[in-house]
Amino acid sequence: MTKVMRLNTNDRVELFNGKGGLVEGFIQNIDRTGADFVALENAKLVPPMATQWHVFAAFGTLKEGRVDWLVEKYTELGASSVTPLLTERSPSISDNRFDRLECIIFVASKQCQRLHELTLRPPLKISGLLPLVAQTKLSFIAVAEATPILSALSSLEKESSGLMIIGPEGDFTVKELRMIMEASATAVGLGPHRLRVETSTIAFLSTLMLWSNSEETL
Repeated sequence: MTKVMRLNTNDRVELFNGKGGLVEGFIQNIDRTGADFVALENAKLVPPMATQWHVFAAFGTLKEGRVDWLVEKYTELGASSVTPLLTERSPSISDNRFDRLECIIFVASKQCQRLHELTLRPPLKISGLLPLVAQTKLSFIAVAEATPILSALSSLEKESSGLMIIGPEGDFTVKELRMIMEASATAVGLGPHRLRVETSTIAFLSTLMLWSNSEETL
């Protein structure tokens, strides 16, 4: 607050904890060790956003820097949760990545002033994904040459929550794709070009968030 944003004594600020807790106050004093904050009200609890898209993405084979960037953008764009998806072409994800990704989520939440942090869930196999797809009203999976996502959304009643599924580099196998589609996922296309995992997920999530939060159906 004081070194980057250059706030000074008596400036009003809001503090939040990433769990919905929020309190307003002001900076009373600044010294080398930090700043003293005085609350002007009791802390309040803000409910989570109504828009809750849950991301399942097979990013286990991506290099560390690309995964870091991707999870940061998930946080900024407002995904409710992200689950690393384990597939035949992305069979694992390093355990030591999780502490690093939690730190990235924490920092990104502060930067974008997100009151509820993104939830990072344990890795999940396709067999574990299928029941979730079957139980969710709206689930989308990115598939090359499928109906363009805007066309698919225009024929649906707008929803504020659901699942979005992205395969690994090299895509899902034919068997995996068939199982996910049979569980009731809707295939959507993201354009005419072959996209990297991080590019497709950002385009996918951005479109769903804008659709859910728009006043009118596309």
